[in-house]
Amino acid sequence: MSRFFGFVFAACLLAISTSTTVLAANPDWPKTLALATSSPGGVFYVYGETLAPFLTKRLGIDVNHLPTQGPVHNVKLIETGGAQFGIVTMGVALQGWNGTGDWTMGKQFRSMRALVPLYDSPLQMFALRRSSITTVADLDGKRVCVGPRAGTGGAYASHILSTLGISADLKYGSFDQMSMELLSSDCAAVVTVLGAPVPAFVTAETKEPMRFIALSSEQIDALRKAMPEFSLSRIAAGTYSSLEKDHVTVGIYNFLIGRADLPEDMVYKLVGSVHEAQPLLIKAHSSAREMRPENVDKNTFLPFHPGAVRYYREIGIKIPDELAPMN
Repeated sequence: MSRFFGFVFAACLLAISTSTTVLAANPDWPKTLALATSSPGGVFYVYGETLAPFLTKRLGIDVNHLPTQGPVHNVKLIETGGAQFGIVTMGVALQGWNGTGDWTMGKQFRSMRALVPLYDSPLQMFALRRSSITTVADLDGKRVCVGPRAGTGGAYASHILSTLGISADLKYGSFDQMSMELLSSDCAAVVTVLGAPVPAFVTAETKEPMRFIALSSEQIDALRKAMPEFSLSRIAAGTYSSLEKDHVTVGIYNFLIGRADLPEDMVYKLVGSVHEAQPLLIKAHSSAREMRPENVDKNTFLPFHPGAVRYYREIGIKIPDELAPMN
């Protein structure tokens, strides 16, 4: 068993052994829910730590935070029932829905439904300021940290770098591990797609300042042409202490998704509860400021769960009929 999966297994056992028995608000609802997030040091992980206890109280159900490798892993867990809901980047969800990503092996993952729009995940490329890496071209032939293999960075880094004409040795692992390897120079740079700031790298830059690697307008155009699910994105100055001016890049949106077979009335309450949790989420991570109901339009392909459709339409948010299945 790998070190990461050993951690996940231990976390699951801990969640089960420490969860408090809670009477569900409705006897037809599941007795427990698993919320799939990411590895420690990632933004999804921070959201899971905050949402799980909040939703346990709001829903009257034990909601357990399940650390994972990230979006690819989460889509697979939701498909098999290993998790009932989780956080994904919509690019990975699109690959799973259509069965186009290499990780899908041609299988279409159709058990997932959209629940709540969260925030944008920008492409982040950076190295230590003391390194010789200043441009995208300098990444060629280098060892590059990209995050967990089943995370968004793991799913996209190879395609991103090849589109930019870069051949690199990709190193996978948790974000905490990546930050340590960057500081020790085991990795020359980081190339990942993740909400900013990444907690693990915020910690790392207290020890060493970083240099962000800028994309040219031509490189941005090339990436968006190769991967239309990406849009223009921006990391504001000051998001990291090393970032002295706004950093223009590309990004992809994140959603909370859930299984299609979850009870409609439970999902209705869950979606409303997640939006109620926004102040807590903002305290946990600044990206939660982007969590607005009107951002449902960032999803253009994945059907919404009927419970989510009901919630948004009741508050005056339009959900297209083609994304609002009856079941």
